[in-house]
Amino acid sequence: MRIENTVFRDLLVLHFTVFGDERGRFQETFKEAQFRIETGLNITFVQDNESLSAKGVLRGLHAQKPKKSQAKLLRVVTGSILDVVVDLRRTEPTFGKSFQIELQAGDGKSLFIPEGFAHGFYTLQDQTIVHYKCTNYYDQNSEICLNAFDASASIQWPEGEKILSQKDKDGQSLEELSNIFF
Repeated sequence: MRIENTVFRDLLVLHFTVFGDERGRFQETFKEAQFRIETGLNITFVQDNESLSAKGVLRGLHAQKPKKSQAKLLRVVTGSILDVVVDLRRTEPTFGKSFQIELQAGDGKSLFIPEGFAHGFYTLQDQTIVHYKCTNYYDQNSEICLNAFDASASIQWPEGEKILSQKDKDGQSLEELSNIFF
């Protein structure tokens, strides 16, 4: 595993070796002890989630309030996505700034998203499967949603149709969410 730091504290791109031959491919997707040693983060994942989406689906930008907040480790199983996070941690110099990365099946990349980020993704291919591990259980009463089109987050979405749930269409502005995380 190779770790790529970003300008955001604890937001990491993890690169895992992908082994391939005529049979297909193999990769380790997570090793707890190695992750803890190489990042210095004491993380325990308690829930795994997986989504299947058509091309053009935009999911997010989601987070959970403190006491129920989640760190996530995300990768793409099939297809490809533009993954986007926005830093909601008010005391960080990167507050309100976004980070985006294209992830695709078989590229060996995973994104570690610490607590305090709103997260979402846009699917670039049909039948895209995204798998992610969470450090806390989903809690509907703690869920918040940042409007993916809030201009203050400066997200550059690809051209094309965006298919969103009603919950995501009704997302709040960055200003409305600015006092959730400190």
